[in-house]
Amino acid sequence: MIGGFFTRTADVEIVPMEPSDCDRAAELHGASFSRPWSADEIDVLLTQTNVHGFVARQSPSGRGSFAGFILLRTAADEAEVLTIAVRERFRSQGIGWRLMLAGIRQMRQEGVASIFLEVDAGNLPAVALYRRLGFIKVGEREAYYKAADGRRTTALVMRLDLI
Repeated sequence: MIGGFFTRTADVEIVPMEPSDCDRAAELHGASFSRPWSADEIDVLLTQTNVHGFVARQSPSGRGSFAGFILLRTAADEAEVLTIAVRERFRSQGIGWRLMLAGIRQMRQEGVASIFLEVDAGNLPAVALYRRLGFIKVGEREAYYKAADGRRTTALVMRLDLI
């Protein structure tokens, strides 16, 4: 438990994402976002040398249930969280926190100065998570996301400075 805000934690391992994870990542992405990414799109990203992915799998073997994943991309001394998703039954168990920490550690190892992300302003749990991690709002993009019902929502642009 970090910071005393998790009421329970899932027994998962955070491990580097592999091409064999793309189908499950695409299924989870589709369940989490109105514009789902296909397994092929995720695989193309994952094969790029500047893209890093991590998955959360139930322990102890790390081959159990696929609980979540994160993809980040580096460019020069900056990085962007491309996507992060946690399976609904694993939410509020610290999985998103642990996936973000794995990404942040990797970006520090890569010498990244700042990490950026975009999040739907209405996704209050995600916004709270990013703020707890030290991200600050640096901008907004109005009508950036399109919800399943066709409604347009604002994206918050957030940044975490690593150095």
